[in-house]
Amino acid sequence: MNPPLYIIDGVRTPFCKAGTDLAGESAADLGSKVVGHLLARTGVDPGRIEQVIAGCVGQPAGTANIARVVALRAGIPVQVPAVTVHRNCASGLEVLTQAHQMAAAGRGEVFVLAATESMSQYPLLYRPRTASKLMTLARARGKLEKVRALARLRPRDFRPDPALRLGLTDPTCGLNMGQTAENLAREFEVPRHNQDLYSLYSHRRAVAARGRLREEVFPLYPDSANGSAALVENDNGPREQQSEEALSNLKPVFDRSHGRVTAGNASQVTDGAVALLVMSASACEKYGRLPLGRLVDYAYVGCDARRMGLGPVYAIHALQQRTGLGLQDADLVEINEAFAAQVLAVAKACRCESFCRRELKLKRPLGRIPSRKLNVNGGAIALGHPVGATGARLVLSTLKELQRRKLRRGLVSLCVGGGQGAAAWLEAA
Repeated sequence: MNPPLYIIDGVRTPFCKAGTDLAGESAADLGSKVVGHLLARTGVDPGRIEQVIAGCVGQPAGTANIARVVALRAGIPVQVPAVTVHRNCASGLEVLTQAHQMAAAGRGEVFVLAATESMSQYPLLYRPRTASKLMTLARARGKLEKVRALARLRPRDFRPDPALRLGLTDPTCGLNMGQTAENLAREFEVPRHNQDLYSLYSHRRAVAARGRLREEVFPLYPDSANGSAALVENDNGPREQQSEEALSNLKPVFDRSHGRVTAGNASQVTDGAVALLVMSASACEKYGRLPLGRLVDYAYVGCDARRMGLGPVYAIHALQQRTGLGLQDADLVEINEAFAAQVLAVAKACRCESFCRRELKLKRPLGRIPSRKLNVNGGAIALGHPVGATGARLVLSTLKELQRRKLRRGLVSLCVGGGQGAAAWLEAA
């Protein structure tokens, strides 16, 4: 492993369910506000920043290379370059590992990282046949030609495809993410009751952690259509009154006849953004910065897209091969809660001797993940999953919690749409 990269500080917006408090904020708005707050919070000289890296999955067409837009709007000098990265659900972790690679190659020592997503503002897309008809209408000259072009339009032409639905469907295997979770629920025999119970724990932990989570969240006044938006201070996904009974009454979404995955035991569709200031060891010394912690090592792997939720198992194994660190060495573990079925399947696979022997060629299981160490402040089922931002939130939340508990090591991992897994070891300063 090359020299470690240090996370100096970080901050995030509240995470809010799509269509609610942050719906009026674009991904660029959220990113620029969170980066601006990070600059003010840390007092870093923007002129010392050598690169801005941003992660965003649903990058808006009007803000191509959103990293550059975010950087300039946040007041970072024009001479500082910026690049946008995209690794689906792991985009927020990718910004950190990209910065590490640049630092290791001698391509910079001070980086501002942003991870942003406005799932509220994912567009509605017209089908190609409709687009062709509309183009013909736009080019029409004279009333008669325009009337003829209009006459070609049919009611079905005005049923657009939501980009969100298309983005959550894998183009290689044809399954949406919920269907891949159903695959794991069946393969690993994860009962509906267990999924609902896990989801209830996620909400309870997130509600109990609100005071602690405020340490990483900055309040903001979001843009709104009428200009009367109230201050948003907290994540609005966690439900104080969530009950097992209410979860059990929800209908399956992805397999209505025999499914187990519901809206209640899946991650929430959410808006939000995260920003991190990271430096090399020499930059920390040069500028007198005391870090939150450091990135030790990381791994990305590929897996079957139909079982994409198992990505963390393969990534944790790959990382163990690189570092010698295993689950038993983790003081805290964060596995992104794309679905309750997926997290429970990952935990079961890690402790299953036959799975680890067959799939990972190991003589013994990877190990158990104790509940007391796993997603201790709740996860995406309660807090939400703004897909481009979640990886950075896991890093920030884990380092903050390690510091609070005076613990040393944290392991973060995510499954990645398209059939990938990501994992990283972090250490508190």
